Amino acid sequence: MRYRLLGRTGLRVSQLFLGAMTYRESSPEVRRVFDLYADAGGNVVDTASMYGESENVVGELLQGRRDRFVLATKYTGSIDGTDPNAAGNHRKSLVRSLEQSLRRLRTDYVDLFWVHVWDRHTPDEETMRALDDAVSAGKVLYAGISDAPAWVASRANTLAEWRGWTPFAGLQVPYSLLSRDVERELLPMAQAYGMSVAAWGVLAQGVLSGRYNAPDAAASRRDPGSLTERERTAARAVVEVAAELGVTASQVAIAWVLRRGVHPILGASTVEQLKDNLAATGVELPGEAVRRLESAVGFELGFPGDFIDQVDRSPGIYGEAVDRLDGR
Repeated sequence: MRYRLLGRTGLRVSQLFLGAMTYRESSPEVRRVFDLYADAGGNVVDTASMYGESENVVGELLQGRRDRFVLATKYTGSIDGTDPNAAGNHRKSLVRSLEQSLRRLRTDYVDLFWVHVWDRHTPDEETMRALDDAVSAGKVLYAGISDAPAWVASRANTLAEWRGWTPFAGLQVPYSLLSRDVERELLPMAQAYGMSVAAWGVLAQGVLSGRYNAPDAAASRRDPGSLTERERTAARAVVEVAAELGVTASQVAIAWVLRRGVHPILGASTVEQLKDNLAATGVELPGEAVRRLESAVGFELGFPGDFIDQVDRSPGIYGEAVDRLDGR
């Protein structure tokens, strides 16, 4: 396992994150999965206040080794459906959710605290100041944002920069060969602000693992009969490349995300699944294979991305010396 820095911080985080959303109890298999991830050098475990018993399970699994992990959790989702203030990104919700998470996780602090989803009813200023107060109190070390428009994350980090508050060091988004929308605005924004990107859904509910390709495939997270032709085409391309490279389809799909400099969040529920997923770090995708994968279902940036790329070398826009300019 290799490591990268979290955003513009000195925190070392592993290439692959471990997602704990499905943890309902500390079963022997869950513990084996967790131990295998740790033994492989993984050090980031990701959960959330709204993932049922997940925080309690993670807290139990971390006993005796808390300091070796970068513990990440999230707030926004309701922790009491009868209370309108038990959800959202306002200060009261943040404080209440964080305190509950700390109790469940059996720790004094969270390494990475994510805003789970943009709450359009709470001013960005309130959220960023409340996060900075949590950092000042020593209960949170770093902050991140998940599932939000690029302009929201950008404005929030600009506010933090101007006012001396803690900025978002990480961005969490859905990303896979079948879901590349974030390439339009969110990934360029994260690069501009030096934010690390973590991706959920890298196997597209198992579609890119190839499990649904067989005529007699059993239903799992998806009913095989519900797959669209676009999904089937992408899955076939991944399976074909995997066969040529002598690896599994899941490893190819994860390796493609890693190649983009993004941290895949692994949601493996069994040791065998995790062993397979971890091996993706050793998969090198040839350029020709990448082109085949990306052209299988097609993707267009649309406006303004495609337009800006088109005019970037236009003498009519930038003058006759445009081809002699060495850009960043």
